[in-house]
Amino acid sequence: MLVDSHCHLDRLDLSAHDGSLDAALEAARQRGVGHFLCIGVSADNAADVKALTDRYADVDCSVGVHPLDVQPGAAPALDWLLGELNHPRVVAIGETGLDYHYEPEAADLQQLSFRVHLEAAQQTGKPVVIHTRGARADTLALLREAALPQAGVLHCFTEDWDMAKAALDMGYYISLSGIVTFRNADALRDVARQVPADRLLVETDSPYLAPIPYRGKPNLPQYVREVAEFLAMLRGESYERFAEQTTENFKRLFPLARVR
Repeated sequence: MLVDSHCHLDRLDLSAHDGSLDAALEAARQRGVGHFLCIGVSADNAADVKALTDRYADVDCSVGVHPLDVQPGAAPALDWLLGELNHPRVVAIGETGLDYHYEPEAADLQQLSFRVHLEAAQQTGKPVVIHTRGARADTLALLREAALPQAGVLHCFTEDWDMAKAALDMGYYISLSGIVTFRNADALRDVARQVPADRLLVETDSPYLAPIPYRGKPNLPQYVREVAEFLAMLRGESYERFAEQTTENFKRLFPLARVR
């Protein structure tokens, strides 16, 4: 069984499934995907992702504010975040983190928001789902400062091995998406070969970043199979063992998830 450890089910382009989320999830299940972690990105979609966990037994969610969704001049309130995290099907915090690629001018505000999420992790014990782009040094510095006992995951990882190793040394997991299949991703493939088997997750980040051979099309949870098959081949492992290992890793990192 596979787990899509990071997807945005409330944002999918469902045209390939006649507009039906039921059909999209069933298509993924038919390809061996047994669980989905639907990711919160803002205060506006927190209710939507929680509602999906009530609708589907194989969906859990996170709640948080993506660094590019932080409202100008205002980091999310800790009390709000702790209240949202009190829902039993919210198994993780985020996605949170830093993204200076698009908004370098918002670095201070993004750091403030990131610290709020890390404080929520300290108080609740729930793992964090981290987005990082163009902010390697500050991301690692804030993670070291927080020193979370339960850590979390650097999702859709696109950085180099030095950053991966630094995060792994702090107890974090690395999640890889369809980007690893792209023609120009040789450096990322080098990272993918080196991540310890017990610290690796697989994801789609759908509806974004569809893997080869679907690149340029809307991504769907069913395509996590392509990512997993590619990574198993890259690492010289059987697909079955890779799927089993990454599912075990997901359950270890997200113990509140309802993975059968």
